[in-house]
Amino acid sequence: MKILITGITGLFGSYLAKEFFEEGEIHGLKRPKSNTDQLGALAEKIIWHNGDINDFQSLEEAFEGMDLIIHSAGLVSFDNKDRESLLKVNHEGTTNVVNVMLDQGIKKIIHVSSVAAIGRDPEQRLIGEDHKWVDSPWNTPYSISKYYSELEVWRGVQEGLEAIVLNPSILLAKMNERSSSTGLYEYVQKENSFYPLGDINYIDVRDAAKISLELFQKGHWGERFILNNKSTTYQMFFKEMAAVMEKKAPNIPIKDSMIPLASLLSKIAGLFGKKGIVNKQTSRLAQQQIRFDNTKIKSVLNPQFSELKETFKWALNEK
Repeated sequence: MKILITGITGLFGSYLAKEFFEEGEIHGLKRPKSNTDQLGALAEKIIWHNGDINDFQSLEEAFEGMDLIIHSAGLVSFDNKDRESLLKVNHEGTTNVVNVMLDQGIKKIIHVSSVAAIGRDPEQRLIGEDHKWVDSPWNTPYSISKYYSELEVWRGVQEGLEAIVLNPSILLAKMNERSSSTGLYEYVQKENSFYPLGDINYIDVRDAAKISLELFQKGHWGERFILNNKSTTYQMFFKEMAAVMEKKAPNIPIKDSMIPLASLLSKIAGLFGKKGIVNKQTSRLAQQQIRFDNTKIKSVLNPQFSELKETFKWALNEK
């Protein structure tokens, strides 16, 4: 089997490459100057194709002869200024992936989406795979772009593709890896004082990659799955992380009335990672008490999730 992974040099793509390596011949799509360090020694065993999901011709060349496409490439940003870039990369890029697959008769795709693509509704506290998207001020430009990209995948399914759609929550990776969780670690490491009042949904990136492989092996085509271990309060999440780090945990709750204060926003900027930006919308999202339901994945696979403390110990070990 020939498997091509877009976004293979990114965080989740690299873990997927490691999990799927025994399933077949791994091909990777990357830009000519992309850094492959995330893959470690595995980079030398991958068959590389230079290209970009926004370059249709490069996709045609790279996809030729493939049996499975794992589409994990995408842009993550919470800056409203990146709205057009998000739509171009996440929506148009996925459109290109789907169209090339249809043109070449490649049937199977695993699409890495996000819980953001399911949308947020302040009236609903528990969100599962059947949640219907509603237009809402809680939906960021990023979530909108991921929602549109999912629509393209389901359009491809109507035209003959077989798809597994993955909706991971925050992926907890190692601190020295390029990920949104890095901002969370650094925030606690610097002993910042404030914590949001909302919930955080998370999963160990290793668990997410293993679950993805199992879903493929068991043939759960035509379905979507939320990949989420648990949801907990930011307060408890930071407290457990601080204990592992032997740091002082944030101990001052952020009240809604404090959000407009620019001085406070600068203090909680690390919550949204290197590529993120704190504004009123993202700050209010961190105040929401919302849980992404993992009942479906538990009923299908009954996965053994990593304990949060063990994930933190692994993540903070630089080796």
